Amino acid sequence: MAHALESEKQISESSSNDDGSRDELDVADMEKTALGQTPFPQQLPVEPAPPLRRLDSKPPNTANAEKEEGDPLAHLPEHEAAILKRQLDIPPVKLTYKSLYRYATRNDLLIMALSSICAIGGGAVMPLMTIVFGTLAGTFQGFFLKTVTGAEFTQKISHLTLYFVYLAIGEFITIYVATVGFIYTGEHISAKIREHYLASILRQNIGYFDKLGAGEITTRITADTNLVQDGISEKVGLTLTAIATFVTAYVIGYIKYWKLTLILTSTIVAIIATMGGLGRMMDKWNKASLAAYAEGGTVVEEVISSVRNATAFGTQDKLAKQYDVHLIEAKKSGFKMKTILGSMIGFLMCYVYLTYSLAFWQGSKYLVAGDMSLNDILTILLSIMIGAFALGNVAPNIQAFATAIAAANKIYATIDRVSPLDPESEEGKKLENVEGTIELRNIKHIYPSRPEVVVMEDVSLLVPAGKTTALVGASGSGKSTIVGLVERFYDPVGGEVLFDGHSIQDLNLRWLRQNISLVSQEPTLFATTIFGNIRHGLIGTPYEQQSSDEVRELVENAARESNAHDFITQLPEGYNTNVGERGFLLSGGQKQRIAIARAIVSDPKVLLLDEATSALDTKSEGVVQAALDKASQGRTTIVIAHRLSTIKHADNIVVMSLGHIVEQGTHDELLERKAAYYNLVTAQAIAAQTQAKDEADMPILDEKDANLAVRTPTTEKAELEYEDDPNDLELGRTKTQQSVSSKILAGKPNQDTHNYSLWTLIRLVASFNKQEWHWMLLGLFSSIINGAGNPVQSVFFAKSITALALPPSEYGTLRSQTNFWSWMYFMLAMVQLVFFLLQGVAFAYCSERLVHRTRDMSFRVMMRQDIQFFDREENTAGALTSFLSTETTHLAGMSGVTLGTILQVMTTLVVCCIISLAVGWKLALVCIATVPVVLGCGFFRFWMLARFQQRAKKAYEKSASYACEATSAIRTVASLTREVDVWEHYHAQLVDQQVSSLKSILQSSSLYAGSQSFMFLCIALGFWYGGTLIGRGEYNLFQFFLCFSAVIFGSQSAGTIFSFAPDMGKAKHAAAELKQLFDRQPEIDSWSTDGEVLQGMEGSIEFRDVHFRYPTRPEQPVLRGLNLTVKPGQYVALVGASGCGKSTTIALMERFYDPLVGGIYVDGREISSLNINNYRNHLALVSQEPTLYQGSIRENILLGADKAPED
Repeated sequence: MAHALESEKQISESSSNDDGSRDELDVADMEKTALGQTPFPQQLPVEPAPPLRRLDSKPPNTANAEKEEGDPLAHLPEHEAAILKRQLDIPPVKLTYKSLYRYATRNDLLIMALSSICAIGGGAVMPLMTIVFGTLAGTFQGFFLKTVTGAEFTQKISHLTLYFVYLAIGEFITIYVATVGFIYTGEHISAKIREHYLASILRQNIGYFDKLGAGEITTRITADTNLVQDGISEKVGLTLTAIATFVTAYVIGYIKYWKLTLILTSTIVAIIATMGGLGRMMDKWNKASLAAYAEGGTVVEEVISSVRNATAFGTQDKLAKQYDVHLIEAKKSGFKMKTILGSMIGFLMCYVYLTYSLAFWQGSKYLVAGDMSLNDILTILLSIMIGAFALGNVAPNIQAFATAIAAANKIYATIDRVSPLDPESEEGKKLENVEGTIELRNIKHIYPSRPEVVVMEDVSLLVPAGKTTALVGASGSGKSTIVGLVERFYDPVGGEVLFDGHSIQDLNLRWLRQNISLVSQEPTLFATTIFGNIRHGLIGTPYEQQSSDEVRELVENAARESNAHDFITQLPEGYNTNVGERGFLLSGGQKQRIAIARAIVSDPKVLLLDEATSALDTKSEGVVQAALDKASQGRTTIVIAHRLSTIKHADNIVVMSLGHIVEQGTHDELLERKAAYYNLVTAQAIAAQTQAKDEADMPILDEKDANLAVRTPTTEKAELEYEDDPNDLELGRTKTQQSVSSKILAGKPNQDTHNYSLWTLIRLVASFNKQEWHWMLLGLFSSIINGAGNPVQSVFFAKSITALALPPSEYGTLRSQTNFWSWMYFMLAMVQLVFFLLQGVAFAYCSERLVHRTRDMSFRVMMRQDIQFFDREENTAGALTSFLSTETTHLAGMSGVTLGTILQVMTTLVVCCIISLAVGWKLALVCIATVPVVLGCGFFRFWMLARFQQRAKKAYEKSASYACEATSAIRTVASLTREVDVWEHYHAQLVDQQVSSLKSILQSSSLYAGSQSFMFLCIALGFWYGGTLIGRGEYNLFQFFLCFSAVIFGSQSAGTIFSFAPDMGKAKHAAAELKQLFDRQPEIDSWSTDGEVLQGMEGSIEFRDVHFRYPTRPEQPVLRGLNLTVKPGQYVALVGASGCGKSTTIALMERFYDPLVGGIYVDGREISSLNINNYRNHLALVSQEPTLYQGSIRENILLGADKAPED
């Protein structure tokens, strides 16, 4: 029976909590999905977009139209389409559950076989316990009926009690082995899947990556592999255990007496029908609630991403009301969903008590007829209860298996894809001697991801060995495409690329890339040391195998050649300095020079420079350009340049336009022709003059360099000698003077995060439900009644057994007493049903009100904040929308539901202890001593199961971020032929993680197995001591069963209730976050009623000595002493380079920020002294990107007026 109750709780756990917590996650996930914030896992579309139709094309006939609609390559000639298709195609895979074990080794299979046997054994133990339980009850009956002597009784009790101990040991060993085995093999196999996936990704051609969504690889390698692991780990063991429990229970039942077992099978039908029917309804309302939240989330995202508009027009309240419309809709559906969940638990509890009622009523008939004994009735009753609820535990796991197969589909599709350009293939020639001549012959190129655009048509070009060839032209003219074709990132659809007279399609791809070095526009460095980054350039070359001293010498020489050695040696750790992820700890110029050192360290024959200096400022560019000039001497070099001054000395300059070569020649030849190149040079000369003037003014503007000598624009001579990169000096430089604004900023207090006490947070949450206090009381009263159900049931249970134990001479009394207690069980079932329904409705109402108010209030408080709040990195539109959807839902964990759960547990425990102490204090005290263990078992079972999943996710975060770093820089990895190197590093990380997680599995599984088996030891102690007291004649049958069932089974059901309590930890965190948001006082408060209210405004504006820096970038001065006067009616234009402070002036005018020094005056009044909302009503703003919100044009226009649309 205990297990019946425990299992009963488990089923509600599987429906409410396992699913409930999953629903909670799904709530967040589905909302995010609907908002366009990809949750994991989401299958991103991999079909390339259909080609755009030209407006002048004739309407195609429907057959062709359909063909074209489905196939974006349909408009191309067959051979061209085939070349592109080859680079894109992903063959579909058909997966079964068995396919998940594709990479299982022989050892894995052996461990899984042993674990399966143990899981089945562990499942069979539970129903076997019912046989011992029934036999013990029979022995007690025999003792009272005097069919068993005192000596026999004592000996039999000791003997049967030992069985419980054996079962406990068996349960511990089997569950421990099964848990460790399945988690270990799940982890091992999923690590193999991760390795194969990464290896396959690294082998793919670049065209394949162009087609993938930005986060797809990250999703696969993090979320999807976790889902696969989840489907092949401990859940397999749990499912086998549950099925074994169900089968064993029924076998025992049918062996004992088939008729009663068959009658009680109706319980299973009722449970399945209820869970199926109510589950579907819950699903329906849950979806409706999520859809409404998602629409509300869209409003939030729109508003927050254009928060300046909302603030400027003062429309915060109107927009909050729009959001509230969706929240009210969501509240209605959410209430229905939570009510159904509450009623489902009520029905399940009702079925438990009805089963007892039916078993005792029908069983007493069979007992009087002589067909079965008391021992059989008890064994069958408990078996059926345990079996029925074990089956309920299978459902959530089946879901995990289905999800695992779905997640594995995409992963296996990539693993099985054969890359048309495989860098790890050994096929193709490797030339003995390399000169470095490159030739393009009649090239036609189309990017696989954009089949409707021809990028290059009929291009022929010869790049002689040892010479520098420069490619110039407008953006999109095909310059970078040439680099991609030479590196063989893509295959052209027409023509061929030759390397020393051989078509590169006939050469070994890896060998080709090892002879070519690439420095791209944005250099990608990997999260290792500077030395490690430069050494990556030696991969696959003969130098890779040299001694560490020789390698160090090569690395340092390459750094000297690239003008990087000096700044590296000035760093505290020199070459061992870690550059951080993607090299973010270094400046642009420093990264670029390390990338150049990496490119030339292996002394390649061919060097490709793809706009290698375009992302740098003028000062850094001089240094890097000098390094590039040095590096390209004596090598075949292809340079793509955006500044023409850097390629004057090239041997051949090729001018490109719209995928064609327009002209080529030396700098002087092309200038004489006065054609395309001449026009480019002239255009850049004008720009350069403007820039030179700006540079001459630079010392005035650049406060950071105030103590450096004034610099003039660099001359060509200085460029060749190379100037120091200013970033290299930054470490040693001191500031000799501080600006006014930096002094003001230094005195500003920081807004620290607070640590709130639990009581403060509970009061905050309670304040949201203040109006529902009468609903709360109803819910809490129902919780107390529901908590008392268990102790009352113990009295009925003990009375029923006492009645059934009567001798044959009193069979008439037996039948009438049993009938009476069966009806009492029926009454209890109805009472529990009613009060669980009431509890469900009351708490559903309070919970939905709580979430609704919290979201509404949070959004309003967000809209109250000043603009600097939204400038912060952690407060992006996505982050705040996500906060509104997830954190507010988590808050339910500190609401009435939790309080109700705690009250229910407390009531059960207190009433059980009082009843048992009143009836038989000796046995009661012994049983009460086991309560902490029983409660602990219940708690740890759920806690450990949650822990297993969290640990699996956490363990792979580090290696996943390493894999993501490599795949996001796939071009760099491909050009350095780092594929094998990346895979080996990843493999090593996975092996380390498996070793460390094995220790954690061994420890945590023992806790889980202990929580499953200690229960038997507590039962054994109760039976042994109770038997001893009965043997002494101190207790009768009623006293024993009442004390025993009240304390042991009562505390057991209390322990399983932990599964209902939503996550308190998450709730506390969410409450703290909300409290911090509500406590935040913005400097410019749109709720404030202070300040002078203007009746009218003439419109004279004056900026007086305004200094300003953005709060998120205090090191960057924006306005320094701005003085500006605008008279009423004047039309003033602000012009200047990007970043000079034009938009900032407007933002200060709108009072999005306050200046650090100085003031802004309107009609002679300082704007900070005016009422903020009234002041903004006199201004109108049209920003660079106009924002319109969801709704009609009329509604959008009326947002600018201070009226409701109906007015």
